[in-house]
Amino acid sequence: MPTKKFTPPTALRKGHTLMLRTCVCDSEGRLTAHGGFIWPDHGPVECPDWKPTKACGNGLHGFLRGCGSGRLADWTDKAVWLVVDIVARQVVDLDNKIKVPGGRVIFSGDRLEALALMARLGHLDAGHVGGTATAGNGGTATAGDGGTATAGDRGTIQIKWWDDKAERYRLTTGYVGEDGIEANTKYKLDDKHGFIKCLASTTC
Repeated sequence: MPTKKFTPPTALRKGHTLMLRTCVCDSEGRLTAHGGFIWPDHGPVECPDWKPTKACGNGLHGFLRGCGSGRLADWTDKAVWLVVDIVARQVVDLDNKIKVPGGRVIFSGDRLEALALMARLGHLDAGHVGGTATAGNGGTATAGDGGTATAGDRGTIQIKWWDDKAERYRLTTGYVGEDGIEANTKYKLDDKHGFIKCLASTTC
C-alpha cells in the first residue's frame, strides 16, 4: 500500500539522510511497531521517551541508509516498509540498527518501492537489507541481509548477514558452477546462512 497522501521529495535537506524500517498493518489499518508504538503512514513522527543512549529502546529504530540486521525486519505479508527522513547528527548507532528521536515518513508501502526511492534520493548503501542484486557473466552480485543475489556464468553471489555472537557482519559467498550454484538463478540465505533457490512459489 504505497503512500498516496504524501508526495516523496526529490531531494533531501542538507544534514539529512534516510532510515528504513518495517511495521505491521493491524486490523484497523494502523502501522504498529514493537511495544505498541503507532507510526504514521506519512508525515512527522517523534519518540515520546527519547534518550540518546547507546541502548535499545527510548527511540525510533530502523536501518541507516538501508543497512542493518535483516532478522529485525518483518518479512510477513502484513509488513509495511517505511522510508523515514532523519537528521544525520541525531543518529545513535546500535551496530545492527540505529535509533533517532524523530523524523518524517516520506513513504510507506512495498519493500522494493521503498528501496527504489532511497536509491533515487542517493541514500541507499551497498549491501542494504532486502535488496536484490544481479550481476552478469563473470560479475559479482552482493546483497544485504534478507536480500537475494543472482549472477551469470562464472559469476559470484554474496549475501551479507549479521552474526549476533561475533557482533559483526559476515558474507556468505557462492560461485556459479560450484556447489550447485546455477547461473541466472535467484538465491537467498536459509536459517543456517547457506544458499537456497528462490522458487516461483517462494516469497523473496
